[in-house]
Amino acid sequence: MRELHDLKAEDLQVLRPEVVTALAQQMLARLREQDRHIEQRDERIERQAHEIRFKASRIEKLTFELARHKAWRFGAKTEAMSAEQRALFEETLTEDEASLLAQLQQARGENTAPPDATAKRKPRRQPLPDHLRRVEHHHEPEDTSCPTPDCGKPMQRVGEDISERLDIVPAEFFVHRHIYGKWACRCCERLVQQPAEPQIIDGGMPASGLLAHTLISRFVDHLPYYRQETINARSGVHTPRSTLAAWSGRAGAALEPLYEAHKRFVLAAAVLHADETPVAMLDPGAGKTKRAYVWGYARGAFDAVPGVIYDFCVGRGAQFPRAFLGDGGDDAPRERSWRGTLVRDEYKAYESVIDAVPDRIAAGCLAHARRKFDELLLDGATNAVAPEALKRIAAIYRVERELAQRAPDERLALRGSATRPLWEELHTWLAFERRHVPDGSATARAIDYSLRHWTALTRNLLDGNVPVDNNHLENLVRPWAMGRKAWLFAGSELAGKRAAVVMSLVQSAKLHGHEPWAYLSDVLARLPTHLNSHIDELLPHRWRAPEPTATAP
Repeated sequence: MRELHDLKAEDLQVLRPEVVTALAQQMLARLREQDRHIEQRDERIERQAHEIRFKASRIEKLTFELARHKAWRFGAKTEAMSAEQRALFEETLTEDEASLLAQLQQARGENTAPPDATAKRKPRRQPLPDHLRRVEHHHEPEDTSCPTPDCGKPMQRVGEDISERLDIVPAEFFVHRHIYGKWACRCCERLVQQPAEPQIIDGGMPASGLLAHTLISRFVDHLPYYRQETINARSGVHTPRSTLAAWSGRAGAALEPLYEAHKRFVLAAAVLHADETPVAMLDPGAGKTKRAYVWGYARGAFDAVPGVIYDFCVGRGAQFPRAFLGDGGDDAPRERSWRGTLVRDEYKAYESVIDAVPDRIAAGCLAHARRKFDELLLDGATNAVAPEALKRIAAIYRVERELAQRAPDERLALRGSATRPLWEELHTWLAFERRHVPDGSATARAIDYSLRHWTALTRNLLDGNVPVDNNHLENLVRPWAMGRKAWLFAGSELAGKRAAVVMSLVQSAKLHGHEPWAYLSDVLARLPTHLNSHIDELLPHRWRAPEPTATAP
């Protein structure tokens, strides 16, 4: 049948009426079909326009959120946070920023997969450590014949591309089976057997690696015993918290001789840092906690062989650091009293510590003096003195950062030409400003702090081994601040002292680049048979990791 639009007027006159009717119905059906397609197309266009508007709105929102997160991260308000708050804040922003970037890429329809390996690009990450075990997965074509039509010849391997991905296997418990063979002489009726190897806990279940893991989890990762019990249970190992606590107690007691040797090493330094931080201690009689203190002592920030040691005390009085460093009394031998330059803040207890022995010299902390001016700007307060003081102190710090890697004599000489004029200008400016601020004001107190302790603050200008602040030790005391938020309080004075023993050795091991578990596991394995006269060989600065063996699990 011919189409209706192909017919001419004279053709229609000769057609029968039923044929014309059929052709007209066919045309009407086609028009209705076209109308339906047009409606579908309009709906599709409207839907696509709606999706475009939605995506544009979402992209705009995500872009704004990303910009706001970057402003938060690099904004000045983060300066008002503590170090722990800032770390948590930055971790949260990093998570949020990664999520926003991923959502933004999805909204834009961008490819989130890595670019072509052949494209030139900057490295995005550090190479994975060489000591990690590698599990190789080989990916080769199923058919190594040439896929070109009319060829099909065998191809030759000309190279490879290597992609590395980091993975982890959760902590694995395993069992050491010590099998002691029995040998008997039937003639002499004598039995010979190798003696059992001494252990920290004779006849106990834990090996040195498990003891070290328990101590590291408690005092480095700050996991309470009840959480360790739950984690171990996921591997099917039942270790009640009371058992874990008992293991830590035995291991801590075994480490005490090493702690005493480490104390002698730290106190052999001519420049020593000192600081203290509060820790809650359980008071069973009162049914609540009371405040105790951890005193930290570290070898000088410029010392070639670093070390830190902690002393857990029930108070903050001067008698505690005097007892630890030696007070030079008639009952204390001269060689047992530390002598040198003590870098500390201006807490009054340190005055008694310095005065106890004639050969002790006080060195101040510029960071504490700076904080006095920084506090003047909190809550958006306006202050004319604080910004200028912070600017002058920052100039001193800029020079000190450049001198950090110099030898002591060279550092001292450069301080004389580079930082001494800055110190003198700061002193002159502070004295001038003090005459123009009212007594008793916050600004007056900030200025008086620096002027009153000027001799100690500028001690670094007389000794190249003395740093300008006490930040070195404040960073080493920070693990206690992190830990007390996790385990809340020390159960007793003895528990606090045991924590000080473990933390002293572990933190010092970290200063020397040792992996904490590797160090502590090896030390606990060697201590039962190690001569006490050679205990110094196990100190963190002298310890060397044992060579791996092929039979190690």
